[in-house]
Amino acid sequence: MSIPRKSSKPVNAARKENAAGRPDVVLEFLFNRGVLFIAVRNIGARPATKVSVKFNKKIIGLGGTKEISALPLFKNIEFLGPAREIVTMLDTTGSYFQRKQPTKLTAQISYQDAERRKYETTIKHDLEIYRDLSYVVSPATSESEFPFRL
Repeated sequence: MSIPRKSSKPVNAARKENAAGRPDVVLEFLFNRGVLFIAVRNIGARPATKVSVKFNKKIIGLGGTKEISALPLFKNIEFLGPAREIVTMLDTTGSYFQRKQPTKLTAQISYQDAERRKYETTIKHDLEIYRDLSYVVSPATSESEFPFRL
């Protein structure tokens, strides 16, 4: 009589293997020397298609001149390869917080895989964490990296 063997892989490991075999799209806010950026990233192992992001609030950036949340970028990305991202500038932190823009935001991300299976992820962000961060920008860096004026 043989004794059944237990699987050597825990259930969570099997789930991680499944998740690794599919796209996994996230939306992140990035802070760099006083400037906020928004990144749409595929952190999964396979390409994502028909990626769209819906925000629960309007996001006005670039010194109050542009509705960033309405950019075509967030309406439809036809193809986003694995380990790829698309980044856009939101605003300087000084401008964003001075204009009392929303700090608690929710992004609903929808996308498909190559087999047209649909996925949806909701991510909550609190931009308040960036309000009091200190940073140093040298004159050479500010001109070469950020040649725009807000």
